[in-house]
Amino acid sequence: MGTRPPVVRGWEPPATPYARGHRGVDLAAPPGAPVRAVAAGRVSFAGRVAGRGVVSVELTATGLPPLRTTYEPVRASVREGDQVSPGQVVGTVEPTGRHCARSCLHWGLRRGETYLDPLSLLPPWLRRTAPSRLLPVLGVPLP
Repeated sequence: MGTRPPVVRGWEPPATPYARGHRGVDLAAPPGAPVRAVAAGRVSFAGRVAGRGVVSVELTATGLPPLRTTYEPVRASVREGDQVSPGQVVGTVEPTGRHCARSCLHWGLRRGETYLDPLSLLPPWLRRTAPSRLLPVLGVPLP
């Protein structure tokens, strides 16, 4: 998906397990874009759910129960049981039709039954936090 795909909808944790919320993030992505594993792991599911392609990866060495990432809608290029490495292509984005106004990839993260913010897996320099500030550089004259 590239280094920093735009987040078109952020994570909105539900107040209770069955409440409304957004249990992942939506990343802008055109149909056919490659979808890459965020970390090493084992494919725990690759198939269709409610008419959409889904790939789930249990991440290596992340405790018990392990962290699990999900990607949808994806045309899988991996199968259940496959080992994947960070950055490995696991499929391509399928046209969404109804989830996003434009094409996107829904990326989720869970530990057991608890949904987590998938952006927490990214290094701090990739996360969008406060806006950048330009500071003067010592020795460079101001105009």
